[in-house]
Amino acid sequence: MKTELICSGFGGQGALTVGKFLALAGMKEGKNVSWLPSYGPEMRGGTANVSTVISDEPIASPLVSHPDILIALNQPSVDKFGPRVKKGGLMIANSDMCPNKLNRSDITEIYLPMSTIANSIGSIKVLNMVAIGALIGKIGLVKLNTIKEDLTNFLEKKNPALLQANLKAIQQGMEKVKD
Repeated sequence: MKTELICSGFGGQGALTVGKFLALAGMKEGKNVSWLPSYGPEMRGGTANVSTVISDEPIASPLVSHPDILIALNQPSVDKFGPRVKKGGLMIANSDMCPNKLNRSDITEIYLPMSTIANSIGSIKVLNMVAIGALIGKIGLVKLNTIKEDLTNFLEKKNPALLQANLKAIQQGMEKVKD
């Protein structure tokens, strides 16, 4: 099974981090992975996206033209990558920043108020973890415990105060996609 994902948003929203944590989790779970970031010259406010592939088989190319999954953190991401999602695919979008829906009948579209959820937790910085939680809750691409372990190892050293907020964001993202 091979899953190709694009996560895209404004610089500073954590799109690249989503791809990085998913690739790291996939690798720890014994999968083949690739992580290919792309961003403009602007560090914050410019566009950024990442192509992540998680596969049981070797990966021939890290390039993702037609993803199985799109995580869109802003409207330009929906506009650019939404039409490219494979038939039968999944798009998870930040409804706070994506006022114009894609309205494709051949994919599953989930619109969550990720910015609102992150702000209610206390930090817009956890918006990307809401997205990861929604993805795990909807299709279980990687295991929740693997993400939690990686996040804990990363934030315990870098920013322990943000750890609990990130874990709460993942949980809320998962809860929002429960049927």
